Amino acid sequence: MNNNLTSNIKNLKSILITGGAGFIGSNFIPYFLEKYPEYNVINLDKLTYAGNLENLKEVDENQRYKFIKGDICNRELVEYIFNEFDIGGVIHFAAESHVDNSIKNPDVFVKTNVNGTFTLIDVAYKYWMQGPFKYKEKYKDCRFHHISTDEVYGTLSDDPNELFTEETPYRPNSPYSASKASSDMIVRSYHHTYGMNTIITNCSNNYGPKQHDEKLIPTIIRNAINLNPIPIYGDGKNIRDWLYVLDHCKGIDLAYHKGKSGETYNIGGRNERTNIYIANKICEILDELYPIEQNSKFSTLNSQLKSYKDLITFVSDRPGHDRRYAIDASKIENELGWRADENFESGIVKTIKWYLRKYLDNAK
Repeated sequence: MNNNLTSNIKNLKSILITGGAGFIGSNFIPYFLEKYPEYNVINLDKLTYAGNLENLKEVDENQRYKFIKGDICNRELVEYIFNEFDIGGVIHFAAESHVDNSIKNPDVFVKTNVNGTFTLIDVAYKYWMQGPFKYKEKYKDCRFHHISTDEVYGTLSDDPNELFTEETPYRPNSPYSASKASSDMIVRSYHHTYGMNTIITNCSNNYGPKQHDEKLIPTIIRNAINLNPIPIYGDGKNIRDWLYVLDHCKGIDLAYHKGKSGETYNIGGRNERTNIYIANKICEILDELYPIEQNSKFSTLNSQLKSYKDLITFVSDRPGHDRRYAIDASKIENELGWRADENFESGIVKTIKWYLRKYLDNAK
């Protein structure tokens, strides 16, 4: 792995990306390095269960990339990174993000998502600015971009005309979403109180390559090909707006470079689907790509299985499970020209093929 930024690129702008070994960050970094040869990327990641350097193998040898293992709550480390690499921008992905885990261990979510975000933005403020509304001349174009979630808005009714907008009041219903709402408010306060150049983006449910195995879509695929029960919460009718991860990366790129300081932009896929629809669709595609009778785990013991759909099992619902999320992405579409390239039916095929390669290769 490259751990030295070469001397001939010291004049390039260095951007700090936190949580870059996680799902969205590890899709964003290769995209960003390829598109922008004028940037160095410093990736700060604690490598908790959700972070995996295998996700970044394609940039290991890139001379404009450096990985640092560490905690965003470690102020001394964050200050060192700003000074050592003369950080000129931050895109902040790092977060504890799994709702079930936040129900079991909410303190970890408050520490990372709230205290960690405060540490990052406060160090950036003191490094870039002389005081409130006074940027140092060298850093006048520096920006802090905070990645958040639509879960801060709470839940929606079944009315398809009701959507989350940037003006929707915050009503977080889980320790996870409450911690993200808190971090949003910290970033907002640094813009209004100190005049920092900030951007917040709130996204809908992401899916695609490199997502952690515990999330819904990888869980469905993994259990299906292992011929294990596919667990679906409650009645399976909870609705999410699904966004292909690379489309999200392109939206972040646009907001970071073109968004108006102090603004929030919602990024959504306009792909509302129920959880049971997701499970059935994945099973249908798997039935075509990897028929159950060709599955190496298939035997006379489970010969009654005719389709992966036969593995779908309803389990007790999650406490406080929000019924529906859906984003109105009109603002970023109209103001910045963003459009999602993938609909759910195209993106899910790409996703399943990626996970099939991963899981079947691992099984060899």
